[in-house]
Amino acid sequence: MQNAGKTAQTSGIYVESLICGSIEDVWSHTQTPAIHEQWDLRFSTIEYLPKARESDPQRFLYATKIGLGIDVRGEGESRGERSSADGSRTSALKFWSDDWRTLIREGSGYWRYLPVDGGVRFLTWYDYRVRYGAVGWVVDRLFFRPMIGWATAWSFDRLRLWIEKGVDPGLAARMAVIHAVSRIAVAFTWLWQGLMPKLLFPSADEKLMMTAAGLSPSLLPLIGWIEVFFGFMTVILWRQRWILMIQPFLMIAALLPVVWTAREYTVAAFNPVTLNTGMAALAICGYIASGITPHASRCKRRP
Repeated sequence: MQNAGKTAQTSGIYVESLICGSIEDVWSHTQTPAIHEQWDLRFSTIEYLPKARESDPQRFLYATKIGLGIDVRGEGESRGERSSADGSRTSALKFWSDDWRTLIREGSGYWRYLPVDGGVRFLTWYDYRVRYGAVGWVVDRLFFRPMIGWATAWSFDRLRLWIEKGVDPGLAARMAVIHAVSRIAVAFTWLWQGLMPKLLFPSADEKLMMTAAGLSPSLLPLIGWIEVFFGFMTVILWRQRWILMIQPFLMIAALLPVVWTAREYTVAAFNPVTLNTGMAALAICGYIASGITPHASRCKRRP
């Protein structure tokens, strides 16, 4: 196992999470198939196979849904479990698949559970061989390996939320979708409003509203760049909740001068009232959802 730990520094996929819980809780959530499959994005089902003898390795079947009703299937085997005097535990396994639809031919890895002050350092390292020769290797390096590494880290953080805060894994997944859709929609609206009617195709209505508010129309490009900046920052600061929290206040601050000085624009077919309140509502939804949304970036990806 020491050699495997050294290998993790140079190859394979490594993910580590600090979970504020007992080692028994983390162990049961990861070693019980019916519980494991609820939080791990990489598996849809995990089924232990009967053992002829208690000393035999634990064989299991797994399946992963890839969409359109298609499952890719494989097999695995727990190669051993070890507990140390310091309370740490290790579980090693190997896995393989004869399903031509999956890139993974065979692989191996381990899970480690290290008790520390305040919780458990839960970590994994694994590596695998791919099928389809050089083409498979390129697809793996460019797309599949980064994707499965991200899925592992995202799943570890979903497990952390389940153990620490009692957030059901299904709810965490739905909140992640709400957060992503809300944040992307807000960012897109900022970018569109900054680029289209202000920078690329300056709108006469925008200039008239600025004049009515007592501002020089020459400031239109500056306002456009500010909106573009907020659009990019909403995405770049993906984990930061404050960028969403301040946006409803910005929407209200931008709307009040229009209502006060150019009221005729508030009743137009496409008007600042619906735009600003819609963006504010999306930002609030994203802010609420982000509180229980898993993030892969919370996990360590290097030993």
